[in-house]
Amino acid sequence: MGTNGSTMLEPLRQGLPPIDPSAVSGSATCTLPARYEAVGGARQFTRATLNRWELSDRFDDVALVVSELVTNALRHALPADAPRDPQDPPVRLHLMRWTSRLVCAVRDPSEESPVAAEAADSAESGRGLFLVESFSDSWGWHLSPAPGAENLSAGVPALRGKVVWALFRLSGDA
Repeated sequence: MGTNGSTMLEPLRQGLPPIDPSAVSGSATCTLPARYEAVGGARQFTRATLNRWELSDRFDDVALVVSELVTNALRHALPADAPRDPQDPPVRLHLMRWTSRLVCAVRDPSEESPVAAEAADSAESGRGLFLVESFSDSWGWHLSPAPGAENLSAGVPALRGKVVWALFRLSGDA
């Protein structure tokens, strides 16, 4: 678990009303193994973090979204045959809180865009991003810069993976 999610916050602000940086109340991060059991661990981490932040009344909606984002990362972003760097866990869950907002963000190694597809009425899966959209106030994604890596020819950060995020307004946010 870590506490520095600030490097992720700038892209999340795009298209959102400005947030006073001094209003950041906290952030927490956990790494998740590339196993479906990690979804339960993500929910437990979310419950403990929201309890610590006195936001336990938001657990049901936030846990549903966290479960969907982590499941999508495990199902669609982690090819079974891809080599993995043991020092770089494949999926990370970040929870960031301001006075009036909570952001859940999941980082995975894929650079593929998440796609909300139509699921057949009888399908048992395929509705995750629709649930994320329904239970959060907004969601989106962006490519993730590789830590400390730069594209030398362009002088811009090299990319590695993506971050899919969901924003929840907390009471008092217009």
